[in-house]
Amino acid sequence: MTQNLKFIKKQDPAVYKAIVGEEKRQAEGLELIPSENYVSQAVLEANGSVLTNKYSEGYIGRRYYGGQEFTDAIEKLAIERACKLFGAKYANVQPLSGAPANVAAYFALMNPGDTILGMDLAHGGHLTHGHPVTSISKVFKFVRYSMKNIETGEIDYEGLRQTALREKPKVILAGYSAYPRELDYAKFVEIAREVGAISMMDIAHIAGLIAGKVVKNPFDYGFDVMTSTTHKTLRGPRGGLILVRENEELAKKIDKSVFPGLQGGPHMNLIAGKAVAFGEALKPSFKKYAQQILKNAKAMEEVFRREKVRMITGGTSNHLILADVWGSLGVSGKEAQTVLDEVGITLNMNMIAGDTRKPMDPSGIRFGTPAITTRGFKEKECARVAELIIETLRNKGDEKRKKEIHVEIIKLAKKFPIPDKFI
Repeated sequence: MTQNLKFIKKQDPAVYKAIVGEEKRQAEGLELIPSENYVSQAVLEANGSVLTNKYSEGYIGRRYYGGQEFTDAIEKLAIERACKLFGAKYANVQPLSGAPANVAAYFALMNPGDTILGMDLAHGGHLTHGHPVTSISKVFKFVRYSMKNIETGEIDYEGLRQTALREKPKVILAGYSAYPRELDYAKFVEIAREVGAISMMDIAHIAGLIAGKVVKNPFDYGFDVMTSTTHKTLRGPRGGLILVRENEELAKKIDKSVFPGLQGGPHMNLIAGKAVAFGEALKPSFKKYAQQILKNAKAMEEVFRREKVRMITGGTSNHLILADVWGSLGVSGKEAQTVLDEVGITLNMNMIAGDTRKPMDPSGIRFGTPAITTRGFKEKECARVAELIIETLRNKGDEKRKKEIHVEIIKLAKKFPIPDKFI
């Protein structure tokens, strides 16, 4: 994938050099961060289009500025396609990213001081699910549920229920950032209805898997609201999305919360990129892509199990794996991330449940298969990458072997170049 950068090359060589450097890094390395992916050339073109010039505060047919004929058409397409993908009646495509989408949903569904029950960060949750370092934790009261069994990933649903009965949350939030298994959505909805709470799911990580119909759709089990990013497994531009299954009143509250509540003018170039990506995800080929993501993750899981590297929850049922490299290989997550960067494998350090190490130097690493699956990797190649991850960490002080692995990674990356189009 290459971009036409002739104007920036002439006008701003420093920025041009950095962009070209990043393009080379992506082309010659393997991206395993499960929250990253590659967009098609069509999405890149939409993001870099003249739509970046246009202010479009408000919603379709109700803008504060004139000249909205084409922006309205684009936002309408994005909404229609998002609703079709996820089985929703309403969609707001204006959130700038996943965190703003979550915050907008919170303000729409709750009043300051209300309680929300979400997954503990150490057990796979996200910062926006109520970690004390976030500003939103000062506005709402967050209480948490966790895994009952770290080795299998089983959620403590009875503990979740008892917390809900005791705390009476306004919202019960499912979803995660580093949890490799599926949730029992029916139990979440059952508990939410028992205590009179709204059921909300953050599908940011698995949106593409839901769209591709290879994992369960929470809406099929009665969830009220879903929030998401549009990158990650969905393979779109970096942005956010809020979906409402059928409740028009909730949808209106969410619209008001996004604008004018939290955001001004939406980024119409980004919304155009979302529309293009949603159109790609509606193609039959996207289902095959989603299926391959799961197959590839399983292939990597098998290698880690064979090499006796401990995986939190014992493996994966989705696109990501969380491995305890400190406990299994004597390498901290931070060191693992650094050493693997040196050989052209990009992933991220991550806390694990019961971690005795600090967040900025944790025991685990998190990696996944969305981006390399986009490049055309199948099970054989993914198994080899998993072997190379473990071999690199076991030989972290062997510069000769690391160079050999780096050469192999570059050859593998060149064999599977980043595609310009996916359909």
